[in-house]
Amino acid sequence: MLNWREDYKKKLTTAEKAVKLIKSGDKVVLSHAVSEPLALIDAMVANADAYRDVEVSTMVTLGKGEYTKPEYKDCFKFNGWFLSACTRGCVAEKRGDFTPVFFHEVPHYIRKDIFHVDVCLAMVSPPDEHGYCNLGVSADYSVQAIRSAKTAIAQINDQVPVTYGDTFVHISEFDAFVEHSQPLPDLKLPHIGDVELTIGKYCASLVPDGATLQLGIGAIPDAVLQSLKDKKNLGIHSEMISDGVVDLYEAGVIDNSQKSINKGKMIVTFLMGTKRLYDFAHKNPVLEMHTVDYVNSPIVIAQNSNMVCINSALSVDFMGQIVSDTIGDMQFSGVGGQVDFMRGAAMSLDQKGKGIIAMPSVTVKKDGTMISKITGCIQQGAAVTTSRQDADYVVTEYGIAELKGKTLRQRAKNLIAIAHPQFRDELKALYTKKFGDTI
Repeated sequence: MLNWREDYKKKLTTAEKAVKLIKSGDKVVLSHAVSEPLALIDAMVANADAYRDVEVSTMVTLGKGEYTKPEYKDCFKFNGWFLSACTRGCVAEKRGDFTPVFFHEVPHYIRKDIFHVDVCLAMVSPPDEHGYCNLGVSADYSVQAIRSAKTAIAQINDQVPVTYGDTFVHISEFDAFVEHSQPLPDLKLPHIGDVELTIGKYCASLVPDGATLQLGIGAIPDAVLQSLKDKKNLGIHSEMISDGVVDLYEAGVIDNSQKSINKGKMIVTFLMGTKRLYDFAHKNPVLEMHTVDYVNSPIVIAQNSNMVCINSALSVDFMGQIVSDTIGDMQFSGVGGQVDFMRGAAMSLDQKGKGIIAMPSVTVKKDGTMISKITGCIQQGAAVTTSRQDADYVVTEYGIAELKGKTLRQRAKNLIAIAHPQFRDELKALYTKKFGDTI
């Protein structure tokens, strides 16, 4: 067998040469979020004139997303499985597409060739003494994309942390390597105001000692974590984590000791945060990164006892329909893992799981105008992310609305009670019109 170091040297090239392996009509998949291989993407965009109809797919995008710009419309076609600030514009302007998918199904779609992969552009650590590179911050669908691609190109980045779990890929699985050191995106810690702190405290009141948690990123998840400091023996089984989890782990609040599966381990599929988080993850045996078809599988999530998931939404209507990824008929983001965890928690091993939707009661526009996130009915054209049958708890800064097992009238009343006071009279009038009685 060829010595792996010799194989590596033979495949080592420049970014400009590597992207010439991409051909017109190819379907290119990028590794995810913090793991975007920016040197390869920049080289691909610089080589745009050589391409026609190259389809680019990814989920969370933290880079510039220049392949979505109008001037490249004949070169690149964007097909997002989740949209971010730099990619949603091309879909809204009808130059790109969006494919709805549950996050846990993405590797399966790749394996089954529903999501075809001609070329995968990934970012990995330098190979270890055995010839294995590490995906570090992003196992999710990236592992499967590398293995299913006809051509896999790796950006070797010495700043990628080495993490344990399903993150090791041998150099023999790549066709080209480009060495380029690149700091990982260092996301600023969000501002946590009074609204977020209040929501965090309400959410924390629903979290018992010994619970296993799933949280997202942003001010509300961080506020929840700040409000959990008095809890004991918490565990993590989460699509992703951010810096607040490190604080609770170092304080001894998170010890993963009461988990029913993967006891003693935090189970995650990707990371987003600051350098502190990435340094914490580096060669840390308490943290395991697994592919998203494991981490987000409702069947696996359900094996956790006391599973509590906390997600956000753009709006919730009287029936409990949760809209999290569209604003009217505009695609804003994607389903991600919200439904995966809502359903997994509902089937939690001990039947004590909870699915929480936490959100401010209003959206504040740039001109200061407020829009209620609790509505009589969803906006025309909007898509339901989480169905009314899956809805469990909704939390705003005005309290907790319990929905599971409640009638439509009870749901509406509970939701109006946690709406912003400025909109309650209007919502009560909508209630009367809908149900005939008054509150």
